[in-house]
Amino acid sequence: MTSNMPSSDATLLIGDAARLSGISARMLRHYEDLGLLGEVRRSESGYRRYSLSDVHTLRFIKRSRDLGFSMDQVTELVGLWRNRRRTSASVKRVAQAHLQELEQRIAEMQAMQRTLAHLVHCCHGDQRPDCPILDDLSRIDPPKAEA
Repeated sequence: MTSNMPSSDATLLIGDAARLSGISARMLRHYEDLGLLGEVRRSESGYRRYSLSDVHTLRFIKRSRDLGFSMDQVTELVGLWRNRRRTSASVKRVAQAHLQELEQRIAEMQAMQRTLAHLVHCCHGDQRPDCPILDDLSRIDPPKAEA
């Protein structure tokens, strides 16, 4: 059975590394610029050459981003992943903070959904100019204090 992965000592051009990691070449360069890949080798002609270890790191980053972690959190997670002396408590702390952020955003979106559903229900959607949606949007409320 053959694999689409090159041998472990192979180096890859940016397009191949991007394809294997599931990200664009542009994002790969961005992650490299952020220092998430460490020092990337270059060929004699100056082309970037990526290792399978780099591809593994890029997949880790992509999965982290797919789960909605911020770039600061991804940077911290990559550092923890590379640190064999890390504690799982450190990793859990980052994940728990992100989970709490997601729960807050979900609650805010659910409140928006309820409000919008109510406004849509109240709007007749006919030929009359009266519109409770526009009335609500144009309502002048005092600004809410930031938490």
